[in-house]
Amino acid sequence: MTDLSHERVPDTGLIEEKVDSQELFKGHFLQAFRDTVRLPSSALAKREYVVHPGAVMIIPLLEGDDGQVQLVLERQFRYPIGQVMIEFPAGKLDPGEDCFHCAQRELLEETGYSATHWAHAGVLHPVIAYSTEFIDIWFARGLRAGSQKLDDGEFLDVFTANMTQLLQWCAQGQVTDGKTLTGALWLQNVLSGAWSLEWQEVSIA
Repeated sequence: MTDLSHERVPDTGLIEEKVDSQELFKGHFLQAFRDTVRLPSSALAKREYVVHPGAVMIIPLLEGDDGQVQLVLERQFRYPIGQVMIEFPAGKLDPGEDCFHCAQRELLEETGYSATHWAHAGVLHPVIAYSTEFIDIWFARGLRAGSQKLDDGEFLDVFTANMTQLLQWCAQGQVTDGKTLTGALWLQNVLSGAWSLEWQEVSIA
């Protein structure tokens, strides 16, 4: 067993080297490849994976006059699994788009809210076995309500819940979306003071 408690262990015995690559599929924003790789043992193996442009997720905090925090969440039908899912607002990056700009854009488009304060939390890799996808995680507060700007063919319900409700839904299996489960973990640690955020103020129209 490798001991990771002190110094970083060299990765040289784990790295796979790409020998050949074959494109299997090219869609509107996804591509699929089958690569031949050389393993650390020098044997060859196949790796199939999806190239994804990346995405953002926003954890919007709606602060009431009583100091209580409500979370802005969504219900959206996800075709691949055939279910309506409870999720934090999220969306994919447009070509060449900055992650922060994407977070601001997606929050406004999906929920109608804009935010005066933002904090970058970190990055999530949701499906490391078969996709390049990453999700940049942002917190938003100082929310101001406006109008949604949903894409054509996009249908979702926006609602609010408190942290206790969200954690209960996670524990009961009502929330199974990986990014939202990660967001709940991050939020729980931020609210407890275990993890910190660096907030920045932005001007909004």
